[in-house]
Amino acid sequence: MIGMDILQPAVALLAWTMVMWVWMYVTRIPAMLMAGMDAKGMVGTTGASLRAKLPDTVSWKADNYNHLHEAPTLFYAVAIVLAITGYGDGFNTLLAWAYMGLRVAHSIVQATINRVMVRFALFALSSLVLMALILHAAIAVF
Repeated sequence: MIGMDILQPAVALLAWTMVMWVWMYVTRIPAMLMAGMDAKGMVGTTGASLRAKLPDTVSWKADNYNHLHEAPTLFYAVAIVLAITGYGDGFNTLLAWAYMGLRVAHSIVQATINRVMVRFALFALSSLVLMALILHAAIAVF
């Protein structure tokens, strides 16, 4: 269908979010066990309260998983708008793949070395790509 190519990077980013979910729990659960935490007895505990008891390297995965529910929600919306209006192919699909790749790179950096300036550069670049997609969607609907 015309304009639907943009849904591929959107679904790819959705899949990547689930990869980060798995990575988060594959590291968090063993760390909780090593810290002597009994999840059965926890009531009302938040990720913030876990941060104090777990190594930073474990929390980084959870932080990134949360980040994948912030700006990328705008990406999903703009991808749907562009697909519906028939403008989700060509250059917009290329931009969407760039956004997806930058967010994956951001995830890997945050979950491993967590260098703030590298993360910021990747976030800023992905935000510029997202702004371009939003501009294209605005042109399509107005």
